[in-house]
Amino acid sequence: MRNKPGKNKHSLALVLAALLLTSMTALPALAGGPPPALTLEQVVNGAVGPFERYCDGYGNPGASGLGYISLLKLEVGMSPADMDPVLDGIVAYDRAEATGAYIGQINMITASSFNGINGAVWGYHLAIEDSIADGSLKPLFMAKRPDGKMIPVYSMEPLLKAGKALLGTVQAQRFPALPGAHVTCAAKSETANGPSTVWCAAALAIAEDRGRASNLFMEDKGHDKSLMNNPKAKREFVERLRKNIVKSVMRCGQDSLVKYKAIYVGHRMLDVPAGQVGCALTVAPYLVLAKKALPDPKNPAKLLKMTLSEWEKSMGFTKK
Repeated sequence: MRNKPGKNKHSLALVLAALLLTSMTALPALAGGPPPALTLEQVVNGAVGPFERYCDGYGNPGASGLGYISLLKLEVGMSPADMDPVLDGIVAYDRAEATGAYIGQINMITASSFNGINGAVWGYHLAIEDSIADGSLKPLFMAKRPDGKMIPVYSMEPLLKAGKALLGTVQAQRFPALPGAHVTCAAKSETANGPSTVWCAAALAIAEDRGRASNLFMEDKGHDKSLMNNPKAKREFVERLRKNIVKSVMRCGQDSLVKYKAIYVGHRMLDVPAGQVGCALTVAPYLVLAKKALPDPKNPAKLLKMTLSEWEKSMGFTKK
């Protein structure tokens, strides 16, 4: 005898409810996490691109494996507002890309903002910036995690320095991204006409358990006329901004049951006068390394044991 349609629907609903309840109660068991899908050595060995002197975007053909390297850039740019809003904004954005750590001439693909189990951060995991490596970098302040533990919040400046050291500048390029490459990036930007102040900010949160969690990039941006030529207002704004971006990191971590052991924060601001358009850009590209960026081509993972200054010396950028 066939079951009535109503009974089938009722039974199916009970099965789905049971499965949902089982999956929800199983979530805490993930806290220990599986072992890392890739060790940091495997990540770096698998994050070498096909080009000698150019980095390339992650996911493009020809890489040595499954790994990728992230770096950080915060920058501002400005252009005369004498064309139309679209073109003025494009030029200001392009100047932010080309200023400082050079990421010009790329096809930027915007993605959500995580450095995962198959990723590593330049300046933190490999070619470690010296003040991070030797512990001389002191926290800006301590922040309380949702579980009550206090963790350090550091300046991002050493990581920004490391990113610039790898890519170089437009005038003195080192290992920039291949011109025209498709490069996935965690990115946000703010463009505004003067008189106003444009700003951008970012945080990098380092996961406590790399076996099951990603490091998190958090970006923020905006513009505010009240900050224009007002140092006191800027200082107060930056203090609030740092605390809020850390708060947002903690909340996002809580959403995925992720705990962070340290956070790095940074920002850039630009006063834009009347007749100009300004852009503030925060970007973290996902890259594979140029072959010539490797001190030991047979062992890329050697970079995990090098400081940034040691890497620069090995490349001949600074005196030995």
